[in-house]
Amino acid sequence: MTESSLHLQLNRERFEISEAFLEKYNRPGPRYTSYPTAPVWQDDFGPDDLEQFYATANAARTPVSLYMHLPFCESLCLFCACNVVITKDHSVAPPYIATLEREIDHVSRFVSRERPVVQFHWGGGTPTYLTPEQMEQLFRYTAERFTFAADAEIGIEIDPRVTTRAHLETLRLLGFNRLSMGIQDFHPEVQQAVHRIQPLEMTRDLIAGARQLGFDSINVDLIYGLPLQTAERFAHTVEQVVALAPDRVAMFSYAHVPWLHKQQGALATRLPEGMEKFRIFRAGLEHFHDAGYLYIGMDHFARPNDELAVAQRERTLHRNFQGYTTKAGADLYGMGVSAISGVGNCYAQNERVVAPYRERVGRRGIATMRGYRLSDDDLLRRAVISRILCHGVLHKSEIEREFSIVFDETFAGEIARLGGFVSDGLVELDGDLIRTSLLGRIFIRNIAMVFDPYLEKQKLESRPLFSKTL
Repeated sequence: MTESSLHLQLNRERFEISEAFLEKYNRPGPRYTSYPTAPVWQDDFGPDDLEQFYATANAARTPVSLYMHLPFCESLCLFCACNVVITKDHSVAPPYIATLEREIDHVSRFVSRERPVVQFHWGGGTPTYLTPEQMEQLFRYTAERFTFAADAEIGIEIDPRVTTRAHLETLRLLGFNRLSMGIQDFHPEVQQAVHRIQPLEMTRDLIAGARQLGFDSINVDLIYGLPLQTAERFAHTVEQVVALAPDRVAMFSYAHVPWLHKQQGALATRLPEGMEKFRIFRAGLEHFHDAGYLYIGMDHFARPNDELAVAQRERTLHRNFQGYTTKAGADLYGMGVSAISGVGNCYAQNERVVAPYRERVGRRGIATMRGYRLSDDDLLRRAVISRILCHGVLHKSEIEREFSIVFDETFAGEIARLGGFVSDGLVELDGDLIRTSLLGRIFIRNIAMVFDPYLEKQKLESRPLFSKTL
């Protein structure tokens, strides 16, 4: 089924789902930025293990993706689930940058200058917490040690509340070409409830300035399911966002996990749930569709000529720890506190607290605290889950050729379990194809979960390990 035919399905009749349907499918599940997911990873995986995978990747001369985590923010948004350090004291930045440079220097020794960096991303936190001068220092230090491809995607997450014209000018001068900024919701009462006051005019002016400077792509984030949101209010926010004409939109479901992030407990009594939350999501989906955006799946939208939409049409879309990406085949080197790497057939994560992160880097050069080696079965299931999430369709014959299996035999139990999804209109089984419907793309995490055998063991956990799928 093509993207255009999927969009022909988009009408209110198709989305009049029942309470029972929502209760059946709206349950905790992974977002699958990796498979296996982080709860499966092991604490006995350390720096020596990661460096073995560094060496293998370097011998293979694979392309490189770099991620750097800059954790500092001046204030805490109550919905936040990121790894952040809240402080207005900017003196914390120079020693952190010094540690990060030590890590950059160490990692770069394992990456040949013949390997192109095709993607570079700064996340946080708030990377524009740094001064323009500090950003330039960090970027140039990196560029001296890695070889950037001429068409590299170089992106950064920015907060309009602290990002200045000088920040934008410096970023553009350095070669950054993609900006991603949080909006979440423009309604004043919602912003007040989540402690993130960001007027429309502030965001509009920043986007206008970025376009004037020639940034190739501007992405914005929204969150549905926040306190005091209604379908009508959120639809108005989406209309305002459409007027800003971003190239991509991520419309995330608010993940309420106060046992992991204590500040979220302050939001517990005012959250839209169940059908009310679904109506908010549906309002966003319909308005972005009407404005000409393509629904990539899960929580992402893109203009038809955006690289993300093109990659999905060409079935080259990929998913990693930053979400959907066009840079398939690149090894991801994560640096900074809590940063995650995906190199070869392994995952690795750095220390999540700044002090031990700095101590480990100072002593060893990298700060790996846990990781995971993928088995042959993991690689097979990762390929299946990735194709479902990225393309909305799986060609069994491709998996059979790649992994020398008979799909229907290997996954007989999973195909049987998909029968319920077929009955509910989420999936079509058509010979060689497993294809998701438009409604299936909304609940695509549930479909992917059918192929994840680790979930059964994780049911024994006292608290859910994942947010709900809607």
